Formats: sequence, structure tokens, C-alpha cells
Amino acid sequence: MDGILAVPLPRRRFLLTAGAFGLAGLGGARVLAQTATSEARFFRIGTGALGGVYYPIGGTLALALSNPPGSRPCDKGGSCGVPGLVAVAQSSHGSMANVQAIAAGTVDSGFAQADVAYSAFTGTGAFEGKPKLDMLRSIANLYPEHVHLVVRKSANVRGVRDLRNRRVSLDEQGSGTLVSARLILQAFGLREADLKAHYIPATQAIGRIKDGTLDAFFFFAGYPAPAVAELAEAGEIDLLPISGPPIEKLAEKYKYFTQDLVPAGIYQGIKRTDTLSVGAQWLVAAKVPDELVHAITATLWNKTTRALLDKSHPRAMQIRLETALNGLVAPLHPGAEKYYREAGALKD
Repeated sequence: MDGILAVPLPRRRFLLTAGAFGLAGLGGARVLAQTATSEARFFRIGTGALGGVYYPIGGTLALALSNPPGSRPCDKGGSCGVPGLVAVAQSSHGSMANVQAIAAGTVDSGFAQADVAYSAFTGTGAFEGKPKLDMLRSIANLYPEHVHLVVRKSANVRGVRDLRNRRVSLDEQGSGTLVSARLILQAFGLREADLKAHYIPATQAIGRIKDGTLDAFFFFAGYPAPAVAELAEAGEIDLLPISGPPIEKLAEKYKYFTQDLVPAGIYQGIKRTDTLSVGAQWLVAAKVPDELVHAITATLWNKTTRALLDKSHPRAMQIRLETALNGLVAPLHPGAEKYYREAGALKD
């Protein structure tokens, strides 16, 4: 099938997949033996770093979608996923890497911040001068991601403009955080050259905040983010507000940004902080067959998947059908569109 691997599933490959996503329990040795000689379709989901949010949510969705040949039927306690499908969550460098991998065909789908998806689809921002990735299509908007601009208390930084000449991590090259951090800085009249810019993931930035070798870092995540909570509990950081006329203009220009806030008490000792949020969206290649995307979308919103998501990660609890179409920046895939019309979520 176009865009999907349809190959015999070797026993070793299946055992690895079963171990990763808990599929071995679906039918025991008899199912494993049947599956080893049957055909299965792989569906690859580009996620993010192992310590981030995209990866565990991708793993949960891969488990929900997977229904390899020979599995016990859903109504008999087996998989309720897409018949014949083995979905695999692949770690990546995040949003930028995922949209590029979808375009290159090295994954079938992936998660991306709405701002990155917009830039990729329109050939603007970080994709200026490059071919538009207009083959991107949407499955769903998943949940909001908030900009955390974390500053070391002893750095005496009170506003975004105070970051001039400070040691600031904008996240890794190729990340969606870097794309948005640049836009936020520009809104306040700052360039990367005005900072002592670092390009490291949040996991490393935490350590550098602790040892005093970094003054601030940008971090996109739904709250409460464990990395931020750890620093807040130690009394080492504040969150810098991202608000005012520059941000109002930014949100007006880039519709995928929403003026938002982190409520007081989410992080120990940190008061309400105005900020921005963007949607985390699930994108797919346009060439993936309509019937497959329809089945994937239907599985995303079934009761079994809902139960898995609610147990998997706090952010996953915000993945809801009623917000699935909010702020989409790439057109719906026809297969997904068909499902939403059937579900009554999309009307003419």
C-alpha cells in the first residue's frame, strides 16, 4: 500500500515490538507463532526525545493502534486497534525533525507544534526559501503546549528584554521550541546575536541552571512540566512573563499562538504567569491511504484508547474530540475528515 510498509513480520522484529508496546499479552505463544508468518503493516509515528511528552504519548497511541495479525479480537479482551497494523513510536529531535521526516517518507506521521507545522506547510519562518511541505495533512490537534521561559532567580532577569547579553538556551537545533523562541525574541526587538545563545535540550539546561552556568531557557510543555517543577521546588527559578503589546501583535500575526497563562500554584512558589501556548498536532503524509487514516482516527477516539490515554500521562488527558479540530494549520487528511463528519464533529 502506498506510504505503508506491507512486509512479512520476522519473529525477532515482532518480539521487539511486542516487548515495547505490551502486545505479547494479546494471545500468548499461539498468537506470536501466527504473527511471525503473517503480513503486517507498519505505521511509524515520529515523536520526540525519550524524556519529553511526545514520546510516551506516541507510545500509548502506538499501543492503541496496533492490532497485529493473529491478535485476539477486541470483544474478547484483545486489541481494539486497526486490524493488521503494527504502529511504532520513534524517538526524534521533535517538531522540525518530524515534519521533515514525514516529507522524506522516513515516518508515516508525527507530532509537531502548530507553529512549526505552519512554517513547514507555508514555506515561511524556519522554512523560508525551502520547498513548502504542502503534503502535510492533519489527523488531530492533541493538547496545548505552553511556553515556559525559565529564569534563574539569582540572574536578576525581570523581563524578556533583560535577556540581552545573558546566557540563554533556545533548545536544540531542529526543535520547534527554537522556532518559537526566535519569534518571541524578535517581538521584543532581540536577535540571537544579542544573547549568549546556547542550543541544548531542557534536560541539560536544568543542570546548567543549577550550577549557575545558564541564566534562562525556553521550554515548550504542558504544565506541570516535571523539569520546571523540580527547579521550582528547589527555589531556584522564576517563570518570566511573556505578555504585553509585543505579544499581542505576535499573536495577531501568527494565529497559531494563543495568549495563555500558567496559573498560580502550578509550580511551588511561582505566581500566575502570562505566556503563550500552541497546539501539539498529529500530522500525516497526504499519500497515506484514506481508509487507513480513517481507521486510525476512529481508533484514536474509541473508548479503549481513551482509557489508555487517561492512564498514560497528564497531558494525554487533554486529548479530546471536542478540541481535535482547534487551530489546525494543515488541511485534514481525507480519511480523518471522513471520520469527523461521521462523528458529527465537522459539518458543512
